[in-house]
Amino acid sequence: MPINQYFIEDLAVGQTEKLSRTVTEALINAFAEVSGDNNPVHLDAAYAATTQFGERIAHGALASSFISAVLGTRLPGIGAIYVSQTTKYRAPVRIGDTVETIVTVKEIDLARKRAVFTTDCFVGETKVVTGEATLMVASRAA
Repeated sequence: MPINQYFIEDLAVGQTEKLSRTVTEALINAFAEVSGDNNPVHLDAAYAATTQFGERIAHGALASSFISAVLGTRLPGIGAIYVSQTTKYRAPVRIGDTVETIVTVKEIDLARKRAVFTTDCFVGETKVVTGEATLMVASRAA
């Protein structure tokens, strides 16, 4: 995966980057281990079958972690630091789903070295996660 570094002066409203990741059982298990979130809806097929989803689903935070991957490695990339993130989970992500994450520059504040990004994750045509992120972005002048 290419790693980019955009400085605040390089950004333009409407600029977009994407990343696709396929959710696997191993990825869900690893996320549960790292996060400590062992909710059986993510890990236990028998339990998950009794829920409204009918099967195991990925952690919402796993899906939204793909946003961090785009922001930290592609746009704006190296050196960018999260200030805030809003997230709304709209639909479940299942094992085998490919999540396409799209971040788009919404606002740029050169004086404060901050940028706001729309953050959306899709499985096919279905938007599964949506929100906004504000990041500190390095300046060429620094």
